[in-house]
Amino acid sequence: MSRASDHAYDKIRAHLLSGAVKPGEQLTEDQLAQVTGVSRTPVREAVRRLEGEMLLVRSESKRIFVADWSRDDIDEMFTLRQMLEGHAAERAARRLKRDEIDRLEAVNRELHDAVDHDPPDVARFLDANRTFHEIITEAAHSPRLGQVLAMLVEAPVVLRTARSYSVEDLKQSARDHDELIAAFRAHDPDWARAVMGSHLRRAFHTFAGSAE
Repeated sequence: MSRASDHAYDKIRAHLLSGAVKPGEQLTEDQLAQVTGVSRTPVREAVRRLEGEMLLVRSESKRIFVADWSRDDIDEMFTLRQMLEGHAAERAARRLKRDEIDRLEAVNRELHDAVDHDPPDVARFLDANRTFHEIITEAAHSPRLGQVLAMLVEAPVVLRTARSYSVEDLKQSARDHDELIAAFRAHDPDWARAVMGSHLRRAFHTFAGSAE
């Protein structure tokens, strides 16, 4: 990939994840060239890459659309996350060192502070939540797992999930993290997997309920 196409990829990806465009909305190469400030050739390369990440889709007539996930798509995405992040939590419970668990605790205090803000600071919550889950994935010491999870975790549907949360949903998410930390301190992989599984399944039902 050229430097221009890398730049286009980063700018378009950020544009999609920001919520500035709606699921199912049509985009053109000219629009994306304006967003990125580069010519259409690197935009085409970036679009192909984003299609591979399921952030953009192309119709039979070759028109470009923001991916619009069906209920089945969403269910499958959360099921895959439940399986993969449950596995990551299980592996991390055997490997996390005390200083890494201390860092998880510090990040989760930041998340609690974001939730306790009036109104809750969702952007800060998302940043802390992303960091929390990244620490767990890194501690699993599985590069392949990390690559697959990166695509699922950054899907627009995940960001929309957090924006669908009520204050109580946000507080419950923080409490789930507290229990995960307790499982990691106990070095109990079964407990860690179980908590991660219920944490993600609850997120699915929150999103699915708000999308109905």
